[in-house]
Amino acid sequence: MKNYILLLLILLGLPLATSSCNSKDKTAPVEAKIAVVAPQATPKITIDSLALQQFYAQYPKLAVYQKEATKLYQKQHFDAIWMDEKGIIEFGNTLYSKSKDLDKEGVLVSFPYEQELDAIFLETQDNNLSTTDTELMITNLYLFYAAKVYKGIDEATTKGIGWLLPRKAISYASVLDSIMTQPKAVEKNEKVVLKQYYKLRAVLAKYRAIEQQGGWKTIELAPYFRTYKRGDSAQAIAQIRSRLFATNDLPTDSKSTVYDAVLEQAVQKYQVRNGNKPEAVITPKLIKNLNIPVAARIKQIMVNMERCRWISPSVLDAPAYIMINIPSYQLYFVKNNQTVLRSNVVVGTAMTKTVIFSGKMSYIVFSPYWNVPTSIINKEVKPGMAKNKNYLDSHHMEWNNGQVRQKPGKNNSLGLVKFMFPNSHSIYLHDTPSKSLFDRENRAFSHGCIRVEKPKELAFEILKNDKKWPQAKILAAMNAGKETTASLQNKIPVYIGYFTTWVDENDGIHFYDDVYNRDERLAKLLFLPN
Repeated sequence: MKNYILLLLILLGLPLATSSCNSKDKTAPVEAKIAVVAPQATPKITIDSLALQQFYAQYPKLAVYQKEATKLYQKQHFDAIWMDEKGIIEFGNTLYSKSKDLDKEGVLVSFPYEQELDAIFLETQDNNLSTTDTELMITNLYLFYAAKVYKGIDEATTKGIGWLLPRKAISYASVLDSIMTQPKAVEKNEKVVLKQYYKLRAVLAKYRAIEQQGGWKTIELAPYFRTYKRGDSAQAIAQIRSRLFATNDLPTDSKSTVYDAVLEQAVQKYQVRNGNKPEAVITPKLIKNLNIPVAARIKQIMVNMERCRWISPSVLDAPAYIMINIPSYQLYFVKNNQTVLRSNVVVGTAMTKTVIFSGKMSYIVFSPYWNVPTSIINKEVKPGMAKNKNYLDSHHMEWNNGQVRQKPGKNNSLGLVKFMFPNSHSIYLHDTPSKSLFDRENRAFSHGCIRVEKPKELAFEILKNDKKWPQAKILAAMNAGKETTASLQNKIPVYIGYFTTWVDENDGIHFYDDVYNRDERLAKLLFLPN
């Protein structure tokens, strides 16, 4: 009987006292050990060429990513990327969540095999994919996401719509390494995507919130409306007030029908944000702009987010560069990430568009000749000569080796200086005697070259550190009536871009007219149904 009791005590894990040579010593209590059963491990998988071929044969809509997927697994020595002994790694879930919020990135397409993807990550669904296909499906989700968010539409397509700025090169393997090392980078990665993209993304969220709240109402005007100015009273003024409050141009909405000083400031702020002069008078043109629906503005923001995807953030690392934005008619000269000069510009007309491209400025010509292009000779000079035998003299022109050129001087079409970045498009920056055009809101008047409102200041800033060209010498050369060339010590990158939406350094959103009607063409490419 005692043996049974002893056995029972042992099984229950109760402490037993034992004798010792030293009556003070006692053994520690014996505790029962609980065995922990390890979860069933995910078998190690190898992604070889056969596995890839079989996967893309089964999921042909993803075949466009096969080449990049192969590169990823070669770098990985054909081991799994998304699976470990416990199953799918945490970043796989993060990636899946981000793919469900692509609209926040201005992307309206969805993953081609969304049902299979949901089955992998949602507990409410059964995943019928093999371990290998699960791994490859997540890899293709990453490539899909990176292509849509980080890269954008392909280079051949962008060239086809007239975007000749260099496209950034993107390594999907390097990007994956960086975001796996720092998962927060999947939310914001300014080493991969231009900073302007993230500024536009923040604005997109704000305008989507406005849309979800019903947007803004169309401002209805009386048939006899001409203008409203400060002190006027009308029901439409309350509508204008509400509209400007919706986009934070007006701090509060008093709902007053009187055009007061507070509303006047808001009107001027809105005008500047939309590429206009800070006029305070409310005109039919302004009302038309205010009535552009929020959905149209959202579309405009997304189109320009796409353009940001095409540009490498490394362009901003240059010690100096010049950027011209065609729709805003603005030039920015940036040194060490600081804008040192801004200038209004005149660009090409809709018929003689300024090309979207880049070059490197290598020299400046003071008191330049203007070598008249053959197209202008045929369309303007020869017909003028036929009507007036003194046409060349009256336009300060002369024949030179079978071509026509205009002599240096204040009447020269290029003004007193031109800035050269040799290119196949024959486009450059230059001064102009037609200064009045810079006062216009729409400044698309040239044959394609870019006229600069502040050419003297631009020359000063470019040659600032060149001891051979002090300001006095620059001014003398500009007015010498004799052509002189100044070679730059360091070439300066020049980028001619096209953005109809831009967020400034103070996070102010600007909308510009689509002067060359490029937005709609790009929108059709972006928003095609799946």
